[in-house]
Amino acid sequence: MTETPVPVPLLTFWQKVVLTFRRRWSDSGFWYGLAIFLLWPFAIFGAKVGFRGGEHIPKTGGVLLACNHVSGTDPIYDVAFVISHGRMPRFLAKAELWQTPIVRSVLGGGKHVPVYRETTRAANAFKDAVAALERGEVVAFYPEGTYTGDPDFWPMKSKNGIGRIALMTGVPVIPVANWGSQDLLPPDGRPHPFPRKRVLVAAGPPVDLEQWRGGPRTRTAMDAVTAAIMADVTKLVADLRGEEPPAIAYDPDAERKAG
Repeated sequence: MTETPVPVPLLTFWQKVVLTFRRRWSDSGFWYGLAIFLLWPFAIFGAKVGFRGGEHIPKTGGVLLACNHVSGTDPIYDVAFVISHGRMPRFLAKAELWQTPIVRSVLGGGKHVPVYRETTRAANAFKDAVAALERGEVVAFYPEGTYTGDPDFWPMKSKNGIGRIALMTGVPVIPVANWGSQDLLPPDGRPHPFPRKRVLVAAGPPVDLEQWRGGPRTRTAMDAVTAAIMADVTKLVADLRGEEPPAIAYDPDAERKAG
């Protein structure tokens, strides 16, 4: 039987948030912390939120969260999920954003992680993500890179950046499923707050990557690790939806070539 996500009691949740920030305000940075406090009341009170599996997030040490992406509100609910279980997540963002003064202050103060997409060496693209994990941070990664292109919002085939990071660091990779946020804020950017939507976030146990640990970091290995991670994410999404996923994940590259 699939475990049902536990509804988040609003008062209890808010107490946890306040207590966490009292302990971790220096970790969040002023602007990141302020953004959370300003956005969360609308997000939490504007939806029926349910969490499951937070015990799988390690209490200490570097950990990589692999999250599916169905809505622009996913980071808000993923932050809520992680902080309510005692950790402070960092997100990956393109390095160009660090060149914008105000945005740079928000991202830098929150210890978020730049991705160097224009580098000539693939390993260098994620050097700061590797450094963050090695110093014990929780790094949230959306392997799809953008909202899923699957017409039914199933996770799509992902590029192998997350597989590369997992092999380089050896940290636990925790699958995280988001569901329902696409009803609140679809990818077209037009919110639908009424009636109140049900938004669910679930985490699973670490992805079993032992067969690749210590082996060569070839493209084949990174592709296989990425596929294993996305398979676990997809299983979690299927649990939340109570449906069977497609036999073959939507492939945006194949779609572009066909077009």
